[in-house]
Order: sequence, then C-alpha cells, then structure tokens
Amino acid sequence: MANMESVRKTVSEFLRKILNVKDVKVIKAARAGSGWDVEAEAYEESSFIKSLGLSTRVQDRNIYAVKLDENLEVQSYGLRGE
Repeated sequence: MANMESVRKTVSEFLRKILNVKDVKVIKAARAGSGWDVEAEAYEESSFIKSLGLSTRVQDRNIYAVKLDENLEVQSYGLRGE
C-alpha cells in the first residue's frame, strides 16, 4: 500500500521529467478507489511569450491533474480544467 510521501515523490519526479521544469509542488492528493488523484503546480515558460519568439523570465503557473493506479503508475495527466 502506497503512502502519501511515495505519491508526492512519484508525481513530482514524473512531471519534472515530462515538463522539463525544475520544481513541482503537490498541492492535493486523495485516494480514489484503489489509486490516487493528485494535483500539482508547476511553473513553466510562458507559452504565449515563447510563441512570439521573445526571451523573458516570465513563467506561467499551471496546475496538473495526475491519476495514479495502486502501484503508483501514472494512468493519466493533463492541465486541470482542460
């Protein structure tokens, strides 16, 4: 049985790798049947400014929803609300 710290670590490492960001913060984790529903925030380069070809340090705060199964394997992830 997975504990909260294992869930946090799994989601943080997964999103850092996938999104290529330095820091991910888990802001919500809840048991969902035999798995977990997790929300995490990540700061990423502003996609709008990047599309304009401008160099800036502006970052967007994005919240990701991640679903894990009972073995802490990622089943799905995406921006919350999309």
